[in-house]
Amino acid sequence: MQIWSNVRSHESLAKVASKGQRGTEVRVSVVCENKVLICPRRFAVASALAASSVPALLLSRGHRIETVPEVPLVVSSDAVKGLVKTQAAVSLLKAVGAGPDVVKVQKSRKLRAGKGKMRGRRYRMRRGPLVVYNPESDGKELVRAFRNIPGVETSPVTALNLLQLAPGGHLGRFIIWTSDAFKALDDIYGSTSEASSYKKDFLLPSNLVSNADINRLINSSEIQSVLREPKGYAFTKRTSVQKKNPLRNRQVLLRLNPYAAQYSKDKVGQTGVEHKKPEPVAAKFTEVLHEN
Repeated sequence: MQIWSNVRSHESLAKVASKGQRGTEVRVSVVCENKVLICPRRFAVASALAASSVPALLLSRGHRIETVPEVPLVVSSDAVKGLVKTQAAVSLLKAVGAGPDVVKVQKSRKLRAGKGKMRGRRYRMRRGPLVVYNPESDGKELVRAFRNIPGVETSPVTALNLLQLAPGGHLGRFIIWTSDAFKALDDIYGSTSEASSYKKDFLLPSNLVSNADINRLINSSEIQSVLREPKGYAFTKRTSVQKKNPLRNRQVLLRLNPYAAQYSKDKVGQTGVEHKKPEPVAAKFTEVLHEN
């Protein structure tokens, strides 16, 4: 008999091993959590919302917004109140110019490759427009109207999801705002000078540099008139100089020994030495050497 004991990754195995049960096998289940700080999350959501108002990013992501009158697209809240039927929601999307984007999603439905077909995700398709509403004033009935349209998603303005604003990490989601939801953005996210009423001490990120052309800033007359004159026109002192061998580099040799040029000219140390024949050994030395 095998008794499975699930142990979390942060728990000690000694608690299970000390039970002394025979046939007990320990199975460790690792809980993987990738937590992100709240400030980077808010910054990412604000950036994704700002990118949704750029038509070039929406077109590069694949949305069909050629018939949309403006971006961001704001629809009156009176038009979505009491919207329950899917047919009425489709008529609303066609009226605001989002019909081609919905047709694009329907044509993009393809069979998934791999074993995902056996795991409840047999087909895959592109993402369509995202409808953002204010649940306090617009109500929650419109969720039932849009939920059966392929590719169309809904989200309350108080709980915007980054996975919906930038699917796959790509900015530029086509968003359809209700007028009440668009007005609530000032209270939820605040501005660059006034803090948010929903998020404590949160201000919208602002640009540190209004002009990103650094060369134009440096070469401007305002900055050039304040800069000091550069020092050391004749030479520039290097922080680190490569050490050179004076036996191979003649300039370094002359710097260390100024007389090296005259030595080589006079060929000092290159002339041969005259050796005389050795004098014969005296006869007296031979006699003393052979004495007993």
